[in-house]
Amino acid sequence: MSAPLVMGAPPIRIVRRTWDEEWVTVSCTGCGRRDQWPQPELGCPCGALLRIPVRPATAGTRCDAVNAAALYLREIGFPEVLRSGERPETGVDLRGPGIVALVDLGARPADSRAVECLWLNALTESAVSAYFSLAGYVDEARERADTLGVPLFLLDPAGVPRPVNGPAAELDRSHA
Repeated sequence: MSAPLVMGAPPIRIVRRTWDEEWVTVSCTGCGRRDQWPQPELGCPCGALLRIPVRPATAGTRCDAVNAAALYLREIGFPEVLRSGERPETGVDLRGPGIVALVDLGARPADSRAVECLWLNALTESAVSAYFSLAGYVDEARERADTLGVPLFLLDPAGVPRPVNGPAAELDRSHA
């Protein structure tokens, strides 16, 4: 795991250490897990302690959101998931053996039509489906997903997929 450096930022000399200042929250680039890690520091031969500036990894771009969803799917048991050549209207299609997923990058909450389209795609592939959204879901989409058994996940600002409905929580538990 390596935290991304803040390019151009100088190291900060530490005068007084406190517990809160010794940890930084970042996402692991290997598995996507968001956790606290010790703040990187260097000791100078003169005795000064320097803190190296790092920034938390977030789902700040569309690419970050797609990568977070793909990492999550790999972590829960779909190691061969890749971005497919398909281009849905609002997002990115991820596929692998046994899984068809959509990462919805739209600014509006997903509707029931989008959920149904994903469900049909997964049905034709005899695969599990998973829907990841940055903007959430309208009530009808949640209801339809529950009826069809489509797992819905919300990608939080840090890029961490959060189960939104029962099928998503089940998928998360069954492959953990």
